[in-house]
Amino acid sequence: MNEQLLQLSQEWRDQLLLGLQVLLILLVGYVLQRLVARGLTRLSSRYPLPPELLLPVRGGIRWFIMGGALIMVLERFGVSATVLWTAISGFVAVAAIAFFAIWSVLSNLLCAVLILTVGPFRLGDVVEIVEAFDKPIVKGRVIDINLLYTTLEEVAEADTGAIVQVPNSLFFQKAVRRWRGSEVQFYQRGSNEK
Repeated sequence: MNEQLLQLSQEWRDQLLLGLQVLLILLVGYVLQRLVARGLTRLSSRYPLPPELLLPVRGGIRWFIMGGALIMVLERFGVSATVLWTAISGFVAVAAIAFFAIWSVLSNLLCAVLILTVGPFRLGDVVEIVEAFDKPIVKGRVIDINLLYTTLEEVAEADTGAIVQVPNSLFFQKAVRRWRGSEVQFYQRGSNEK
């Protein structure tokens, strides 16, 4: 019985010691973060530092200290810091590669939202995308706006009526001329009557 009690107290002592170590690590991290924040506040009162600079610096230091404390806590629980850093850096690398891979798609999606909310042109308008030196790239009547492309029915001297899909981001990278749909119909009627 005494042997079992001794073994039980040994197990509880190890768990209690681990819990106290974790609390001590978190407490030291919190105190260190508060001391650094107070030091930055004193530094800003002594030197004219803009708050736009202090806020991100203070937040970055807070994340760095608490992240370090979290890694130390996980090490106390038996998780290797090398494994954690490898996993985190691998995840960040994959996320960066994926972000660059879908950048053009995300750009077109954001531009579609801007086209639909800001309304630089609408369905039925005639738009012309112009390169530098007033050189037209494409001109046509807007017949559809979706999340990736704006579909134009080409308006040209040859009057081919070809359908052209223009990436939405192109409307924000080049100069755009626009004629409202009602204006174009008015001009077409006026030229047909002559």
